[in-house]
Amino acid sequence: MEPLEGYTLMHEHMHLDLSYVKHDPDTCLDCFEQTLKELQELYAKGVRRILEVSNIGMGRDLAWIQKLEKRSGIQIVTSTGFYKEPFLPDLSVEEMAALMIEDLKSQKAQVIGEIGTSYQKWKEQERKVFEAAVLAHQETGALITTHTTLGTLGLEQARYLIENGVDPDRIIIGHMDLSNDLHAILDVLALGVNIGFDTIGKTNYLLDERRVELLCELEKRGLIDHVVLSMDITRKTQLKDFKGKGYAYLLDTFVPLLRKANMKEASIQQMLKQTPNRLLGGKL
Repeated sequence: MEPLEGYTLMHEHMHLDLSYVKHDPDTCLDCFEQTLKELQELYAKGVRRILEVSNIGMGRDLAWIQKLEKRSGIQIVTSTGFYKEPFLPDLSVEEMAALMIEDLKSQKAQVIGEIGTSYQKWKEQERKVFEAAVLAHQETGALITTHTTLGTLGLEQARYLIENGVDPDRIIIGHMDLSNDLHAILDVLALGVNIGFDTIGKTNYLLDERRVELLCELEKRGLIDHVVLSMDITRKTQLKDFKGKGYAYLLDTFVPLLRKANMKEASIQQMLKQTPNRLLGGKL
């Protein structure tokens, strides 16, 4: 496939609803016009694709996404799978795998994710989701992208998937920036998988200056080609119209921080262009 010209955000939500569990209306991201305005701004800044990781049980809305895609000009890659406790259905491994495979083969989705584990604990039903994801991957070859809660259990996720036959380069271990632990990040990368620094702008968890330090260290070690970037916007109040940073913060604020820290331009382009193209292909 021809490489996609433009930037890719590799872990975002265009439509999300976690409010039925969290009982917080802010976690229902259903603001079409505000989201569209931001996507149009992203397009003007060179973004041409977004990996949308809302899946079954997270409020995925394919019709909504198609409308956003058509009106913004940005390709939105959709996902299938199940999230983490307490957002999981009472289904068997085989039932979950069948739903994922149906989505992937019908092109309702192109990626498996975001499948997750809880904070420092891999719960029984979450393990079933990973088992089902392996079965769906074996049938379709789809990329698997994960959720780690505050960067915990990333190594365990990667080992499990690899030991069950998933090619390391078909894996993204998500939210590894939130581990704030260079050694933990290096241990995961040593397995040959990709990682997400995909909660950029969430400075209540980790200062972006620290993310920059970690990324510069990965660049020095020749590992930047296995890192992808995103913001993981999950709340109304993270959008610009509701006084949040907005999706463009990544390009407007964080990338200049990388340049100020003397990261090579080629490394920045690698994370935003070349690595997403390697993982997602050209125009899907």
